[in-house]
Amino acid sequence: MGWETMAVIDKTATHSSVSVYYGTTLQKTTDLLTNACCTSSAPPPHIASAIVNIHTDVLDKYYGCGFCIPDEVTGMTILDLGCGAGRDVYIASQLVGPTGKVIGVDLTEEQLAVANRTRTYHAEKFGYDNVVFYHGLIENLDAIESLTDGSVDIIISNCVINLCPNKEAVLKSCHRLLKPGGELYFSDVYANRRVPKELREDEVLWGECLSGAMYWNDFQNLAKKCGFTDPRLVEDSPITIENQAVQDKINALGHAKLEFYSATYRLFHLDCLEPHCEDYGQAVVYLGTIPRFESGWALDNHHYMEKGKVFLVCGNTYNMLKETRFAKHFAFIGDWSTHYGIYDGCGTSCPFKSSIMADNGEKSGGCC
Repeated sequence: MGWETMAVIDKTATHSSVSVYYGTTLQKTTDLLTNACCTSSAPPPHIASAIVNIHTDVLDKYYGCGFCIPDEVTGMTILDLGCGAGRDVYIASQLVGPTGKVIGVDLTEEQLAVANRTRTYHAEKFGYDNVVFYHGLIENLDAIESLTDGSVDIIISNCVINLCPNKEAVLKSCHRLLKPGGELYFSDVYANRRVPKELREDEVLWGECLSGAMYWNDFQNLAKKCGFTDPRLVEDSPITIENQAVQDKINALGHAKLEFYSATYRLFHLDCLEPHCEDYGQAVVYLGTIPRFESGWALDNHHYMEKGKVFLVCGNTYNMLKETRFAKHFAFIGDWSTHYGIYDGCGTSCPFKSSIMADNGEKSGGCC
């Protein structure tokens, strides 16, 4: 039984519940009952520098689980799904610069009111105004006329897609809106198994980003179904529910082994990707030209490429670099003339390195 058959039946009630929870029940970050919708790690320096410039009213209403703005975004058009009060929009605004554009969409009017009320403040702080906010469902992006097919370079989302009862509609819209070579780069909450019905029907646990968490393999299969053939895990960390009452409730229902993870994925809109990591004898050489990453750069959690070093890659990784905005930062070796089979280790074990560790401390399972 897949995720489609397990979705919350009353989608309207779910949307209303989420809107009330984030618009009325929660007034500031500290009102959260668990740490699922909280970013535990410190931001990288360039993100930290951008956060300093953001209005405190926006920061007080931040509910996210990661830092979901990728590298190399200058001049890009970025769409933030579930932007809330606009923290990530205003971070991205600084990173794309005056030649870029950032679009925020959110369901909760109270959150958007904060985002719009501080827009002039941020424009004066940054020296330009390159943001726009829309009220709407991220499952119904067709209703926003300015969002047209192939109009967006990058889509981001921070701990929001788990709140949507129709996740397939979100991913399909993302694929439609992205330009060829564009990417969906987002942080969210996942589970090590399918979340049982009695927890999915709990409004508080849904609002706390737990009940709507997808089983990781259901997510990967859904992403592929929606056109994102090879989802890449960037980073992950375990979520410890630091609320004894919530944990006791989960345990009492017989689900003590249910585990949650915060994870960041990148999904490329590339029709040339294959279902598995196929070996064509190809390699890349990183030129060290991505800003802030002169020594090396990571595409995902198992592709860290040092400057100047020949790095063997599968055909999908080759295309993720050659057919996207990253192409100018690499030299490419090889072609498609000879196929050497599938990469060893292209498996289906739980991908989160914080989940199952081998005896030697390295992740068990994984891909190429």
